[in-house]
Amino acid sequence: MPRSAIAGGLAIGALVLLAFNLRLIFPSLSVLLPEITRTTGISAATAGYVTALPMICLGVFAPIAPLCVHRFGVERTLVVALLGLAAGTALRGFHGLHGLVLGSLLAGACIAVCNVLLPVLVRRDFSGRVALVTALYVTAMNLGSAAAAALTIPLVRALDLAWSSGLALWALPVALAGALWLPRFKRLPDRRAGTYACGDVWRNRLAWQVTLYMGLQSSMAYTVLGWMAPILRERGMDPTTAGLATSACIIANLAGNLLAPAVIKRAPDQRLLSLVLALACGIPLIGLLIAPVAWVFPLSLVQGLAQGATFSTALTIIVLRSPNTETATLLSGMAQSAGYTIGALAPLLIGLIHHWSGSFIGVLWLLVFVTLGTALSGWSAGRNRYVVLPGGSSPAASTPH
Repeated sequence: MPRSAIAGGLAIGALVLLAFNLRLIFPSLSVLLPEITRTTGISAATAGYVTALPMICLGVFAPIAPLCVHRFGVERTLVVALLGLAAGTALRGFHGLHGLVLGSLLAGACIAVCNVLLPVLVRRDFSGRVALVTALYVTAMNLGSAAAAALTIPLVRALDLAWSSGLALWALPVALAGALWLPRFKRLPDRRAGTYACGDVWRNRLAWQVTLYMGLQSSMAYTVLGWMAPILRERGMDPTTAGLATSACIIANLAGNLLAPAVIKRAPDQRLLSLVLALACGIPLIGLLIAPVAWVFPLSLVQGLAQGATFSTALTIIVLRSPNTETATLLSGMAQSAGYTIGALAPLLIGLIHHWSGSFIGVLWLLVFVTLGTALSGWSAGRNRYVVLPGGSSPAASTPH
C-alpha cells in the first residue's frame, strides 16, 4: 500500500477517534436525569438548565477556536481541548451538583472548540472527499452517543455505581483519545493565512443562513439527546427501555450519515435535500409526544435516520460554502457559535414548558416551529454559492465530491 494512502487512512482514523468522544456527555446525563433529579431534589426547570448548559457552551465558546488556531495551530488546540474534555467529564462525578455544573461547563467549552475545528480539518486535508469524510466523523459522533445512551444505566447497575460515578466513567475513552492525539502537539501553526477579520463573516447573509440551518437542526438533535428518555419515561416506559429507544434513534443516525454523501454528490445543490430532511426529522419527533407508545421504536428509527443525514448535510454545507481553509474556520466558528446557542434554546425551553405546565404536551408547538424553521433555512443555505469575505476571491461553485 502506498505510504500516502497509509498516511491518509491514519489521518481519517485520528479524526474519527476524536469525533467519537464529542457527544458522550449528553446522553449519559439524559438517561440518568430522573435519578439526578430525585437524589439532588432539583426542579424540572433546574434539570432543564443543567441539560442545556453544555449545549449553551457549544455556542458561547466556539468563537475562541479561530483565535486559538491562529495562535497555536489546529493540532495543538485540539490536543488541549481533548485533555480539557477528559477533565471536565471526570469532574461531573465529584462534589455533587456543583461538580456536575462545573464539569459540564469545562467539557462543553472543549467540545465547542473541537466542533469548530473538525470541518476545518476536512477542508484542509480532505478537500476532494468533503461529504464522505464528514459523514465518517459524524457517524463516529453518533456511535459515541449511542454507546453512552445504551450503556450508562447497565454499567451503573452492573458496577453498583452512583449516578455521579456513572457520568465520570466516560472520561476514560476521552483521555485515551487525548493521549493518542498528544504526539500531534508538536505540529506548529501555519502563519501563512490570516487575511480576514473575524467580524467579516458575521456580516455575510449566506453565512447567517448556514448558521440558522445549523442551529435549528441541532435543536432537534439535542432534544433527542437531552429529553427523549425523560419524555418516554413520563409516558410510562421503564428506564432501560427508554434508554434503548434513545439509543436506537441515535444508531439510526448512522445510516443517515452514510446515505447523505451519496445524495449530496449527485445533486446540483443541497436545497431540496435539506427541506425534505427537516420534515423527516421534525414530524416523527412530534409523533414521540402524541403517538401511541407502540409507535415509539418505528418513529425513533425514522427520526434518527433523517437526523443523521441532516447533521451530516449541515456540516458538509459549512465546508462547501467555504472557498478556502480560513473562511471555513471563520464560518465554522460562526455557525457553531450562534448555531449551537440557537440549538440550546430548545432543550432549555422544553424544561421550562414542563415546569410550567406539568407535562410535555406543550412542547408540540415548539417542535412545529423548529421543524418549519429548519426547512426554510436549509433551503437558503443549500444554494450552490460561496461565502465571500472582503478581499477574498469567489471561485466558481462546483458539485461536491
